[in-house]
Amino acid sequence: MSSLPRAWRHLFAIAALAASAWLPAAAQTAAQVEGLDYALIADGQPWQPLDGKIEVVEIFSYGCVHCFHFQKQVDTWRAKAPRDVRFTYLPAAFSAGDNFARGFFVAQAQRIDARSHHAVFSAVHETSVLPRSGASIDAIAAFYVTQGARSQARFAAAMASPATDERLNAARAFAVRSGVEGTPTLIINGRYRVMGRRLEDILVIADQLIARERAQR
Repeated sequence: MSSLPRAWRHLFAIAALAASAWLPAAAQTAAQVEGLDYALIADGQPWQPLDGKIEVVEIFSYGCVHCFHFQKQVDTWRAKAPRDVRFTYLPAAFSAGDNFARGFFVAQAQRIDARSHHAVFSAVHETSVLPRSGASIDAIAAFYVTQGARSQARFAAAMASPATDERLNAARAFAVRSGVEGTPTLIINGRYRVMGRRLEDILVIADQLIARERAQR
């Protein structure tokens, strides 16, 4: 078979280069290194196992400016995530007095977390309606009323309830056994803790670890 003319070879080379730009980021990078890019969690278990799904948990804090900036990247990534991936937000409940974490769990129980999640970040980091730390239960409950909660008093009572204490303790236990030291942190299927040095690295590493979990089924 005769070779292609030089001009055609050039065009094909340009087309191949353009196509490579659309490959997943993980496909364009070298394999990640344990201890540098991720940590293997000994006897790790998913937060909320679901058959057939690969769980990605983001440990976050509403007061964390890095989590606020990371949220935009997560939004883009989630829109393109495969159907076998389930993404879950989990507040970093390092303290029983973390009222933002309490508010998140109540919002989740009342099924308004999907609409309120971005709004809380904005209230803290863009409009300063809520402080980055030290927000009272009443202030947070009042804000959630603007996001669909029916009663400030009932929301505040739920934040201080034993049921919320239980969820807070479970979240703290998950973060501790996963070795979480800061936010944002991604946990893949309870087995891997992502250790990207930059926010831009985190989801690239996560993609490779997700592919690894998928291959091991």
